[in-house]
Amino acid sequence: MKKYWKMLLAVIIILLAVFLTVFGLAKAKKVFINKWFVNEKKSTIGVDLSSYQADVDMNMLKAQGIAFVYVKASEGSTHQDERFPENWENAKGAGLLSGAYHFFSYDSPGATQAENFISVVGTDLTGRLFPAVDVEYYGDKEENPPLKEDVVRELSVFLDALETQYGVKPMIYTRSDIYEKYLEGTFDSYPFWISSLYTPIKWNYHGDWYIWQYLNRGILDGYEGGEKYIDLNVLSRDKDLEELIVK
Repeated sequence: MKKYWKMLLAVIIILLAVFLTVFGLAKAKKVFINKWFVNEKKSTIGVDLSSYQADVDMNMLKAQGIAFVYVKASEGSTHQDERFPENWENAKGAGLLSGAYHFFSYDSPGATQAENFISVVGTDLTGRLFPAVDVEYYGDKEENPPLKEDVVRELSVFLDALETQYGVKPMIYTRSDIYEKYLEGTFDSYPFWISSLYTPIKWNYHGDWYIWQYLNRGILDGYEGGEKYIDLNVLSRDKDLEELIVK
């Protein structure tokens, strides 16, 4: 019996060491473990893309089980994604539920950013997914973060303008640390799309969410001429994709 318990203890120690090693590598952003926690065959999976994916075949994405797609439309007050018109039209043609997203700039007024987005996407999103805004760091913003009061003010202006135009609260895409620094307590009535790429979302975010971006190293058929990878997202089991369609 002593030999049995010694062997069992050794196995437990080895398994614990393996777990701690993998966990440490995940926290250090060196390995991706989220695919272990997402049953892609039984979940509602979507992608988000931009001109970086170049030529996109929406029909092929749908054939691989992709249920929805978010397409980059604009950034800041002037930039417009050059691939948006064809991606937007092709997604509709493929019968793929689609939404448009805007990359938020900390260096530009929220009002003119909203004008830019609306000018690209159009004034009617009926039948499409809720518009989304991508709030994250870029450039040197993580090392030199903008003031919270400035972010809250301009983001509020942007969101209010889109809600007035489309009649729904836009979805906010962000990371848990940015949520805690800028958004928590002020924008909690909005639907959230959380990026947690290296660890399961429950490990670092405890608020309500609709979509979890769990991998930015996805590889699918259906896009060529640009980026090798595509972002993969999963709908919360507690939500229905119908809830995110503009009526």
